Amino acid sequence: MRRLLAPVLVLLLAAASGMTEEEPVPPQTQPSDSGAHHEGHDHDATMTHSFADVEHWVSVFEDPNRAAWQKPEAVPGILGLRPGDVVADIGAGTGYFNRYLARAVGEAGKVYAADVEPTLVEYMKQRAVREATPQVLAVLAKPDDPLLPAAGVDVIFICNTWHHIDDRLAYLGRLRHALKPSGRLAIVDFQKRELPVGPPPEHKLTRDEVVAELAEAGWELRTESDALPYQYTLIFTPRAAPR
Repeated sequence: MRRLLAPVLVLLLAAASGMTEEEPVPPQTQPSDSGAHHEGHDHDATMTHSFADVEHWVSVFEDPNRAAWQKPEAVPGILGLRPGDVVADIGAGTGYFNRYLARAVGEAGKVYAADVEPTLVEYMKQRAVREATPQVLAVLAKPDDPLLPAAGVDVIFICNTWHHIDDRLAYLGRLRHALKPSGRLAIVDFQKRELPVGPPPEHKLTRDEVVAELAEAGWELRTESDALPYQYTLIFTPRAAPR
């Protein structure tokens, strides 16, 4: 995905916590040396990164300063998670949100933590043991497929990663396939303006660009939240096919 992207789906932290665009925030991009936009493809990643260095990315994604603006404890409520739900975090990286999502869905629920970087997936497996969250299942995704169960997910959560995904319209088709009939997709990403955290504006997508892209692929915006100071939160459902 981050050329999911080609090899690791991504979140992006940033300046305030020492992150720059070279130090993104969630993983989901492919291990590429290039940070360039893929010209000629309106729905491709705006940049790509390698996320193989686990130690480095742990220091970035788990920076203590991140909690002040990412508000991980509030995110499950924003997503409307309930006990017993199945949630998929696409571009989960180091598993920053895993324990919060696990707490929300409870023992009867399930958390698929998907990433395309093998070293990060292994880290999340070990983290689930340390944090005693057996409902967290780390998934080694493919760049073009999160490998989620068909019609098996209540909420797909993609944080700070959407702009790292290649061929996003095709990818949305795979996400639709994974959702339960009543399922929804939540996209959280950085506002396209100068911020103390996150990538520079040229690597971001505006809220309206994301809404238009999803509409083109047959999704409807159901609700949105401004609870996060530097990010928009957009929640979509697939448009019903005409009879």
